[in-house]
Amino acid sequence: MTAEKVAIGTVLILVFSNLFGLIYSLVVLKTSIFQAFRIQKQDYKAGIFKSRMPLFLFNFVTLLAFSGSGAYFLFDFIDTSGFVWYIVLGQVLVAFLVDDLFFYFYHRYLHENKFLLKKIHSIHHRATKPFPLEYLYAHPLEWMLGTLGVVFGFALILIFMKVNLYAFWIFGLLRNLHEIQIHSDLKLPGLSTFPFLSKTEHHDLHHSKLNGNYASTFLIWDKLLGTTFKSSEK
Repeated sequence: MTAEKVAIGTVLILVFSNLFGLIYSLVVLKTSIFQAFRIQKQDYKAGIFKSRMPLFLFNFVTLLAFSGSGAYFLFDFIDTSGFVWYIVLGQVLVAFLVDDLFFYFYHRYLHENKFLLKKIHSIHHRATKPFPLEYLYAHPLEWMLGTLGVVFGFALILIFMKVNLYAFWIFGLLRNLHEIQIHSDLKLPGLSTFPFLSKTEHHDLHHSKLNGNYASTFLIWDKLLGTTFKSSEK
């Protein structure tokens, strides 16, 4: 497999997962199909999707450029020899753990630093009741710095071995879909039963209260560091 094919495959995975996010968002906003599963019951503001679109597009293009060029220029560090399930599973898990640990402290600092909260992170928190594609609704600087967790995760793997192509692709797909889902404001059957993983309610509560629940993928960081939001808090 060539560097061009790896880059194209990476971009296509992100395009199709975000196309899913786009359709998912329109269904959530324009229909009542998921009404029974909504966590917050108030309606979305009229025209909210259109007003969010320019920033969605900017950050989405940034994501494609960063991921596609990274896959192309770092091709020599990617193992394309085949799918070895235990290597893929281990690398995906390491990437998620490192990425989410970085995100926890990065996200928490964005809240604890009042300047960054007011000037940067407050943009993302305009979504008090988020819909799926609003994972892309953030200040571009916050968005770009947030990708460093992914870089650190795969850099750690590279200390020991090349990054398996399928681990790289599966991580990208799952991370994207997870971000889309935790911003959906929907408690769907089945998706709330996985142990240790962050649920939609966990992140939705963070958006509605602007306090606690800083982790994105794993619940353990908030539990260990005492930042799980309690419903009794104001």
